[in-house]
Amino acid sequence: MLIPSTSTEYLHIPATAPTGVDLTGAPVRIAVVAHRDNPDDTEWRTADWNDGNARILIGPDGDLELAAGDYNVWINIDPPGSENIVRRAGTLGIS
Repeated sequence: MLIPSTSTEYLHIPATAPTGVDLTGAPVRIAVVAHRDNPDDTEWRTADWNDGNARILIGPDGDLELAAGDYNVWINIDPPGSENIVRRAGTLGIS
């Protein structure tokens, strides 16, 4: 996905729950980073749920303003139970 740096919009990340698990109340965080390593604690931003997607508002008037470049997008979901899921969700280009 390519987004202009002047745009403020939601970045949506689809999330599929295991059978019988409702993620709508589970804490979710998103990290958008310019490196290939796992995000550190300071790079995670609180996200919310919308129709089965995790989302965060990015852009000049959003929760996360990004300079032009290429980024790796990560999602962290803490569903009920012992799992705490961290996955690389894709890439994002900012022009």
